[in-house]
Parts: sequence; structure tokens; C-alpha cells
Amino acid sequence: MRALVVRKEGDEKPIAGVEEISIDDLPAGEVTVAVEYSTVNYKDGLCIGPGGGLVRNYPHVPGIDFAGTVEASDDDRYKPGDKVVLTGWRVGEAHWGGYAEKARVKADWLVPLPAGFSTEQAMAVGTAGFTAMLAVMALEDHGIKDGPVLVTGASGGVGSVAVALLAALGHEVAAVTGRPDNADYLHALGATQIVAREDINETTKRPLEAETWGGCVDAVGGDMLARALGQMKYGASVAAVGLAGGAALPATVIPFLLRGVNLLGIDSVMQPYENRVRAWERIAKDLPMDKLEAMIQPATLDDLPDLGKSILKGGVRGRVVVDVNKVS
Repeated sequence: MRALVVRKEGDEKPIAGVEEISIDDLPAGEVTVAVEYSTVNYKDGLCIGPGGGLVRNYPHVPGIDFAGTVEASDDDRYKPGDKVVLTGWRVGEAHWGGYAEKARVKADWLVPLPAGFSTEQAMAVGTAGFTAMLAVMALEDHGIKDGPVLVTGASGGVGSVAVALLAALGHEVAAVTGRPDNADYLHALGATQIVAREDINETTKRPLEAETWGGCVDAVGGDMLARALGQMKYGASVAAVGLAGGAALPATVIPFLLRGVNLLGIDSVMQPYENRVRAWERIAKDLPMDKLEAMIQPATLDDLPDLGKSILKGGVRGRVVVDVNKVS
């Protein structure tokens, strides 16, 4: 079978390339899946790139999510022919992932694909969209206030799906982007307001600013998250999902004490099974399919080395869907 394999010899930098490998090379697991689609996420770029910081054991097959058809199973919950989707559980980092024509994983990591949802659509959503849904669900659980909901990193995978979901659920959405040429794309997803990244990320010493946003999905972190906290309406929540802007939080406790702002950390990796099923069912129900299709950029295994570099530079818009079985 074909797979994108990352190899590393001694102190040399990792090298990624498409190879023919044996199914016997796959790691242990109860379920073997014929992979149909995967995606390209920021973590995949880190695994493919010369840094290789997320990978501990080589050779390695990246791809932190995939959707496909069960081929063999030692677990009664899954039978050959079942459609499944997988996100999280360190797949593509500590365990071989979706950039191969077959994957072998633990049954507990899988989720049945929602009825009427294709494997291609599932990967148009992917880990990024699954994370966006978790963030929206967390905001709903804490109550979204009146006024626009801010989405940072709106042109990326998490941000794009968050914009489309929030708009479909009837919320005004203010989308933050560093690329003015993405304005038409974000308006098409449902954004009612475009905010320049430099405006929201402007350095300020004020811990509180005008109450502006009824909630926030932050896919960036760092300075942008700190600035957003000071602009939340009283009692509003920020669902933080990304670290592209850094793990440090240069903020004070004042937004939490004086405005009752909630900071909600979203981890898509080890979600309980019931929550994963609920999130995927909500995605299939609430995410408009026309908006989903507008996000898709098709790719193949052969495209992945270049795409891995591009996503680290912020050069990927929307959702890159990898047709694992297609040859460029």
C-alpha cells in the first residue's frame, strides 16, 4: 500500500516521502480501516516538516485524522463495511495515522460516521471542524451573550468551520484574518464583519476595553487571546483551541474578576466517546453542506510534503482534504 512515510537517521533532519509499505508494518490495534480521506492540520505540518518535534519514533506515518471503511475488526462494535471517522488520540503523532491507504487502531478511538454523511464530508470537517464544534458547544453550555461572536484565525481550518457553524446557528460573526483577500471567502461562510488581525492584535496595556463581543472562538492564542479577553461582554466566554500564537498568556486576572469572563480550554484529543458522538451528530445536523464544500481544497499523498510546509507558514485556507487513494 502507498503511504507518506517520515524517516530520520541519527541527527539528520526528518525526510518525508511517499513509499510502498506492507500492511504488516502497521502498529497493533483491534480495527483495520481502509482509509479514504484524511486532512492537513497544523500538527501534520509539524510532523512532516524538518523539525519533527511531535514525532518520537521513526519511521512514522503522519495524519492526525481519517475517515474510511472498516476492513477487519476484532471488536464487536465494528464490522467490515462500517463507515468510521477518527480524530485525536495522538494518531499521526505517537501512533501511525491517516496518510496511508490503511490504518490499524484501537476500537475505542473510532466513532461511527453519522448517517447521510460521507467520508469526504467528514474530512472536510476533520479534526479542525470537530474542534470547532466542541468550542461552539462549550460556548452554548455557558450562554452566548448578545452581540457578535469573535472568531480569531478565521481563515484556517478551525476558524472556517467555527464561522460557518455560528452563522448557521443564527449568530452574528466577526471574523479575524490577517489576509484582506480572504474577506469574500469569510463572508460566504456567513461572517457579518471582517476584523483585521493587526486591529485585534494591537499591543495595549489596558486590561479592559469596550465590551464588544458576545463570545469568542480563539484559534490563535498568545497576544490575540489576551486582547480578546479584555473586549468580552460581561459574563461572556472564550473557547480557546489553538497555540499558533504561542502558549504564553500576557493577560491579567482583571477580565475574569471584573467582567466574569470565562476562559474555556478545548482539547480535541481525548474526548469521551459520548461527547465525540454528540459532536459529530451536531456537525452533520448543523453545518451547512454548501458552506462545507466551499472550504475544501483537494489534495493527494504526493502533495503532502509541500502542503506540510505551507500550513506552517499560514498559506493554507479552509480545509485541505486528502484523497488517500488518488495518485497525482
